[in-house]
Amino acid sequence: MILADELNRLVTLDRYELSNILADSGYTGMSFNSVKFLGISNSNTFCYSVKFFDESGEGEETGKVFVNKNTTGELVADF
Repeated sequence: MILADELNRLVTLDRYELSNILADSGYTGMSFNSVKFLGISNSNTFCYSVKFFDESGEGEETGKVFVNKNTTGELVADF
């Protein structure tokens, strides 16, 4: 079960928190211009839309990051 406090936290992650969760999940060096919570999938994964500058620095790109809890209760993220 996802408790109310956990739910509130998971739907209000900011760009720094999301970057840190990704870093803890093995995706280091990620930096976002903005993040927006989109919704929860059928498998209880929290989906965020992210905006970031591409590696060449020429433009802003968008993508999705998926956040959930692993078997030990820690937050993990993936693209």
